[in-house]
Amino acid sequence: MKQIHGHEVMKMMIESEKSYSKDELKKAIINKFGEDARFHTCSVNNMDADEIIVFLEKKDKFTHSKDGVSLDASKMCSHE
Repeated sequence: MKQIHGHEVMKMMIESEKSYSKDELKKAIINKFGEDARFHTCSVNNMDADEIIVFLEKKDKFTHSKDGVSLDASKMCSHE
């Protein structure tokens, strides 16, 4: 099964220029990458949509507002 780097989720969020509720973000991830997509980072492999959301939040990648979460390009590291 193909592993998609977490940066792809982050890029999707940045390009959308919107805030998401956690449910909206999960739906957007599934719509873009597929129901069975699995994600990886430099430290974790084989995450589903829910797990990549939790991972990114724990890594302080999200900006929180009353509208939900968004991602600022400055929060994205430059390695793949």
